[in-house]
Amino acid sequence: MAELDIDDIQRRMDASLASLHTEFMGLRAGRASTGMLEPIMVDAYGSKMPMNQVGNISAPEPRLLTVSVWDAGMASSVEKAIRDSDLGLNPSTEGNLIRVPIPDLSEERRKDMVKVAGRYAEACRVAIRNIRRDGIETARKAEKEGLISEDDRHTQENQVQKLTDEFVKKVDDALSHKEKEITQV
Repeated sequence: MAELDIDDIQRRMDASLASLHTEFMGLRAGRASTGMLEPIMVDAYGSKMPMNQVGNISAPEPRLLTVSVWDAGMASSVEKAIRDSDLGLNPSTEGNLIRVPIPDLSEERRKDMVKVAGRYAEACRVAIRNIRRDGIETARKAEKEGLISEDDRHTQENQVQKLTDEFVKKVDDALSHKEKEITQV
């Protein structure tokens, strides 16, 4: 086992944070955004595929999204994926075009969306803590194998913890920003 790669740990934490931002794009605040549907996975050809790989997503009006499915046989799968997502949308299919009207957000719906955002953020925090655990285990293994001293291990563990704290704060900031965006009428 080699020495701890702090850049790799930062890269992995960055990826978790980027994934959170993508999920947050799906939680809309006011107007329709094509990013709302992008995180939704569709059962296509025996596997799960992102929405933008089975059709073209567009927002022709502020309160309407459309998905133009490339393979007409996939329309029902796309409609089902949108309906089953926790976005509370009710799509309708016309041939290979799926219309997704965006309802006004009720107070209850806003509260639900804040809860969903909280779940996304918590999943991201867990991923970041798992990356921290991997980093600390790597440092301990390196010390056990005599590759680094006890002081080096402490230094590395502190670096990993500092990065972890930094990224958890970024997650918290992103969540509070998204909550403000959702609850703003």
